[in-house]
Amino acid sequence: MKKERMVGARLPLELVRELELIENVEQSDRSTTLRKLLSNAVRQWKLEHYARLYGDGKATLARAARDAGVSLWEMMDYARARKTPVQYDLEDLERDLQTIHQKDA
Repeated sequence: MKKERMVGARLPLELVRELELIENVEQSDRSTTLRKLLSNAVRQWKLEHYARLYGDGKATLARAARDAGVSLWEMMDYARARKTPVQYDLEDLERDLQTIHQKDA
């Protein structure tokens, strides 16, 4: 069973010219170039989408990272760079302080 599927799309001529430029610079064929560009675009979209969900309080940072397919550290760096509001409140701080005190006891 194939793990790939053929996908076709009509592209504006200017975009095709840009694609040809990238193919020449990268020394790669059209399929390889398109797969690479599309993979990067999907990764970027997922980072933006899940960071937005985190910023809106609809997902934890860990869940956003997992769903975006990146490490927790990568998501933290991305959220920081986007100046995404931190979803950490007083209740979270108190819970963390209790955990610390329990470990010290």
